[in-house]
Amino acid sequence: MNQTTNINKDFVDETRKLKNEFEAIVSAYSADLWNYCKYVTGSPWDGEDLYQETMIKSFGLLPQRWSDITDKKYYLFRMATNTWLDQCRKQKREIGTLDEATEPQHDFSDQLILEEILTSLESNLTPKQTAAFLLLDIFQFSAEEIAGIVQSTPGGVYSAVQRARRKINSLDFSKAETKVNTQSQNQTVQAYLEAFNSGDLDGMLKLFSDQAQNEAFFGFQEFSKKEMLKGSLKFGLPGHTAQEVILWGKPVIIVITKGEQGNELHDIQMQEIENGKIVSHKSYFFRKEFILAAAEELGIRAQLVKPPVSWK
Repeated sequence: MNQTTNINKDFVDETRKLKNEFEAIVSAYSADLWNYCKYVTGSPWDGEDLYQETMIKSFGLLPQRWSDITDKKYYLFRMATNTWLDQCRKQKREIGTLDEATEPQHDFSDQLILEEILTSLESNLTPKQTAAFLLLDIFQFSAEEIAGIVQSTPGGVYSAVQRARRKINSLDFSKAETKVNTQSQNQTVQAYLEAFNSGDLDGMLKLFSDQAQNEAFFGFQEFSKKEMLKGSLKFGLPGHTAQEVILWGKPVIIVITKGEQGNELHDIQMQEIENGKIVSHKSYFFRKEFILAAAEELGIRAQLVKPPVSWK
């Protein structure tokens, strides 16, 4: 006889409470961690994915720890690095090694093009070399700590970073990156925007498949239209304005609200469309570091207080 065991609400609430407590504990390092993930992957989008996976793993693997985590920053960055190197291995990429060798000293001090340099490391250095350089020169870990993170030796870390500095100093960053200006004109997305902006909840829901997944990263997951109506859409549409833009080379929907000093970025959304229906709807509403970086990229303010979250 088959027996089904339900995961009751009290269990879910307790898990959520523990997760929120964990995120509060490590929040002091979240901005640096997000930037590290962005630089090591070479992309805000890939960096956001790595950040999310790192946070999920960092929390989920806590029961396997035999002792207290005394250095939270080290724990998070080690988890991010290991996750990234594992992803590279699955992609059959050459990870590289940090061989010890006598290297001449190279300074890295050109702050004028620092952001361009850091976002291009992934395409110019091996994954291990990229991680070592970032951890030592940018995020101020010791060579001994980095050796533990990337599974090498302190001498190998120093040598690798010197080689990375030499390589960086030889690169030409004078050519501006070409930005994508074309926007998608998917009919379903355009219909979604029209319904959203006119407050037509019924019209918007007709665009979703009955089994659509609605996810707000680090916030909630819903696995059908019925769950959406009982949950995130229980009180209808928020009354904000949505539009499609290109963000870091990808078409996204941004939701704008009116603040005291003008327009503010409320949310960023992405959708997957199949057979004219929205089958996946993803929101970055709860993702502080991502929203702040996107607002800066788009040249608008980020909404800092939007219940149930406050980032002030």
